[in-house]
Amino acid sequence: MGWRSESTGNGKELRVFEPGNDGSLAYMRFGRLLGIWNAEGREIGELAIDEIAADDEGGLRMSGSSELYEAEAVWRAAPDEPRVYDVTLRFVYKGDAPGEFGLTFGCELIGPGRPDWMIPGAFYKENRFEKNLRMYPRYDYRGGKHSEMVSDYWSFRSDRAALPAVFAWNDEACGALCTDEMSELGLTGIGFRGNEAGTSIWLDYPYREEPVTFVGDALPRPADILCARFQPGRQVTLKMNVYAAGSDPHAYDPFVRRMYRLHGAEHGLNPWMGLKEAAELTAHGLYTWHYNSEEGILNETAAFDREFNNNVKGMGDRPHMHVGWVSGAPYAYALLAYGRKQGIAAYTEAGAAVLDKIAGGVSPSGIFWASWVAGKGWTAGWNPKSDWLQARTIAEATLFMTKALAFEREQGATHPDWEEAVLSNLNFAASHQREDGNFGSYYNCQSGTVEEWDGAGGMLWISALLAGAAYFGEDRFSESAVRAGSYYEKFIKDEYIYGAPEDVHLTPTSEDAYNAVASYVHLYEFDRNPKWLGLASSAADWMMTFRWTYNLQFPRHSMLAQYDFRSRGADQASTSNQHLHNYGLFCVPEMLRLWTYTKDDYYLNRTRDHIACFLQFIAREDGDFNAYKGMVTERFYNTNCFQPKGMMLTLSHSWCIGLILYASQEAEAYAGVLRL
Repeated sequence: MGWRSESTGNGKELRVFEPGNDGSLAYMRFGRLLGIWNAEGREIGELAIDEIAADDEGGLRMSGSSELYEAEAVWRAAPDEPRVYDVTLRFVYKGDAPGEFGLTFGCELIGPGRPDWMIPGAFYKENRFEKNLRMYPRYDYRGGKHSEMVSDYWSFRSDRAALPAVFAWNDEACGALCTDEMSELGLTGIGFRGNEAGTSIWLDYPYREEPVTFVGDALPRPADILCARFQPGRQVTLKMNVYAAGSDPHAYDPFVRRMYRLHGAEHGLNPWMGLKEAAELTAHGLYTWHYNSEEGILNETAAFDREFNNNVKGMGDRPHMHVGWVSGAPYAYALLAYGRKQGIAAYTEAGAAVLDKIAGGVSPSGIFWASWVAGKGWTAGWNPKSDWLQARTIAEATLFMTKALAFEREQGATHPDWEEAVLSNLNFAASHQREDGNFGSYYNCQSGTVEEWDGAGGMLWISALLAGAAYFGEDRFSESAVRAGSYYEKFIKDEYIYGAPEDVHLTPTSEDAYNAVASYVHLYEFDRNPKWLGLASSAADWMMTFRWTYNLQFPRHSMLAQYDFRSRGADQASTSNQHLHNYGLFCVPEMLRLWTYTKDDYYLNRTRDHIACFLQFIAREDGDFNAYKGMVTERFYNTNCFQPKGMMLTLSHSWCIGLILYASQEAEAYAGVLRL
C-alpha cells in the first residue's frame, strides 16, 4: 500500500492507494481526521489534518486540532498484509462545558465508475433488486424513497455485520474500513454513500442508523442516532483498519482472512459438548419433539414452553413439513442414518416413515410438492405465488432422498417408491433445463412450466443430479449437472449469489453460498476439473463474509449474555433476515473435503468455528435455557432486528436440530483435526 500527502486550502489530505498505482485514477482520500455530528445527525464540524509525516516504522502520523478536539492518528503498516494499515486514533475533548457528539472516521474512494458495496453479512451491492418482492434496505445511485427503504446512503450498527467493515469498489479500486463492534464510545457503526457527488465510506462512534432503521419488516422506523457525552478533558482511543486493493470483486478475501486471524486470537469458542453428545441429544430431540407419527412428518416447530403450547391448543407446535429446507428429507435422512448406526429402531422407522411420506407427495408437474400442511395436505410452500414451486426446496429434497437411497442400499434395504419419486424429479430437472444450463428458480406446480428464470435457486440441482447419476448409473444426469456448472459460475464470479430460500425472493443469502459450495465440490469430485475447485473455493470465501469473526457483546441481562453465547462461527441468515442461524452445517462435509483438496486451513478453521458455535444451546436436559432436552432454536438475535439483541426464539425447529444431527455424524471422521 502506498500513500501520498497533499496540501489543501484547509490543511492536508492523505491519499492511500495500491502499490504500483500512481494514485492518479484511483485512491482513498482521507480529507480530515474526524467529522463531528450532533444528536439530529447533522454534521456540525470537523477536525482537519494539520500535519502528516512518515515515521521510522514504515507508517505515518497525522495530527490536528480545533476548538473542541485535539487528535493524533498513528498508522502502522500491517506486517502480515501489505495492503492494510492498522490505525490508532487518540483525541482529547477541549471544550469548556460537557457536550454530546458523534464522531466519524471516513474517506472518499476516488476513481471512475459507479460504486459497489459490501458490509459482510448485511449488505451486498445494491442489496435488493427493484423487482424484489420483499422489503429491506436497498441502494440506488439515483437516491430513492426512504419510506420504501431505498437510498444512495446508508449507516448501520456494527452488530449487523459478520465483520464490522464496509467495502467499496469502483472501476479501478477497492477500499475498506473496519473497526470493532464496541469502542470506548459504545456500539460502533459503519456506512457508505455513492452518487454523482462522489463515493465515501465511514466508521461511526457511536453508531448511526440512517436514513431509516430496518427492524425486519416492511415498515421502516425512524433514523436511530446516538451521541457520546464528553466531559472537559476526556481522552478517547479508537482503533480501526484501512485496506486498499485493486478492483477485483474478490478483493475482499485477503482482508476478511486477515481480520479473522486477528479476531481468532481475541475471541474464543465455547462449545458445550462434543460431536457424539450433540448427535445423541439432537436425535432424541428430533424424534421426541418433532416426529409426528400420526401424519408421518417432522413438525417444523415445537414450543419450548409446553404449558403455553397447551394453552394455545398446540399451535406452538407447527404440524407442517417442507420436503426440504426447513424440514423434511435432510433431517429424516439424518435420523434414519443415526438410528441404523446406533441400533435404535424407533429412530430408523421414524426417518423412513417421513421419507415414505415425501415420496408420496409428487405434484402433477412431476416434482415434489414443497410442503405438507395439516388440514390442507400438500401445498406449494412459501413462494411469491401460490401455484409456484421453488427449485432449491425441491432439489434439496431430491438430493437427500438420493442420499438415503444410497445409504439404505449399503444396509441391504431397498425402497422402490423412493426411487420412483427421485427419478421423476431428476427427469424433470434434466428435461426442463435451458440450453445454457439454467434450471430456472420457480415452476408451476400443475404444468411444470418454468415461471421465473432469474437467480441461482436452481443451483442445487447440480448436486442432486450428480448423486442421481451415481445411484442410477445415468450419464444424462451428470451431463446436465456439468452444463449447469458452467451457467451458475457467473453468480460466483460476480460475488452475488441469490435466490435460494423460498421466503426471501431473489435475495443474497448465506444459503446461496452453501448451495454453491456443495454443488461445485460435487462437480470437482465428479470429473476433477480444477475450474470447479476454484469456484468452490470462491463460493466458500463469499460464504465466510456471512460468518461471524468475533464474539458479540450482548446486553448484560439478556439470555445470550447470561449463558455466555459466543457468536464467532455463527452465520447471518441473509441481508433481509438478520439473525444468526446454523444452516451452514448443511455443507460441513463438502467444506471439510474442500479443505482436504486445497490444503487451505482457513476452510478447516472456519468450519470448526461454525460447528463449535452450534454445539452451544442444545438443551442438555429438560429446563436447560427454558427448553426441553434435545431442543434447538432457529434464531439468535444479534442486533435490533425482529427482537432485541441478546434474545433467542423460543421455538425448536426441526431443521436446526436436524442439521446438527447431520453435521455431527458427517464431521465425526474429522473430530481429531477439528478438536471437537
